[in-house]
Amino acid sequence: MTKPAKSEQTRAAIVESAMRLFLENGYDRTTMRAIAADAGVSVGNAYYYFPSKEHLIQGFYDRMVTAHRAACAEILASDGDFTTKLTGVLTAWLEVSSPYHAFASQFFKNAADPDSPLSPFSTESGNARDGGIAIHRKLVDGVKVDSQLREDLPELLWLFQMGVVLFWVHDKSENQRNTDVLVRRSTPMIGKLLQLSRVPGLRSVTREAAQLFRDIGLGTLGKSRGPAGHSNG
Repeated sequence: MTKPAKSEQTRAAIVESAMRLFLENGYDRTTMRAIAADAGVSVGNAYYYFPSKEHLIQGFYDRMVTAHRAACAEILASDGDFTTKLTGVLTAWLEVSSPYHAFASQFFKNAADPDSPLSPFSTESGNARDGGIAIHRKLVDGVKVDSQLREDLPELLWLFQMGVVLFWVHDKSENQRNTDVLVRRSTPMIGKLLQLSRVPGLRSVTREAAQLFRDIGLGTLGKSRGPAGHSNG
């Protein structure tokens, strides 16, 4: 296995220190100086890799997408049906995110601000957002669904995942058991809705919903950039 370049090791060390200090002290009370000291690098070096704390969170987002992609690779490559794969993808996200639940509740107030660069809909979050949508795009490969719904389905599923994330952040049940229940009971319903999208008498309803999705601008979520991390421009 190829050893990561020193720059990647340094970058990873800074992110690890930031996540630990955010957990211990809170996002707002953690300074870049403290993060640099914990990571064993100079303040200037920390700012070289991450110009601000917001950029550090973006680094965390990117790392989580990478971990999520690896965690659900097997289920995506399997012969399972749509519901099984969607359940597996969302469960994989819960598993890789579990250690950061306490941290998530601390910085969520920043991410919930629509003008914050930490928002999942911000330009700054584009790389992680595209990576998440790409996972769902792979999920829907080969799924039988109305052709007019197919194009927007990956973004719609990613939005559903964001709803699960919001519920997870606020879930105080032991080991976030209620979020697991939400995932396992809602994914079969989504699978049934996709089946209904192919029924002639109901197809117009799903097409109207897809058109609304595009008309309010959400249909551009995965189209402002190419494959994760690459611009179309």
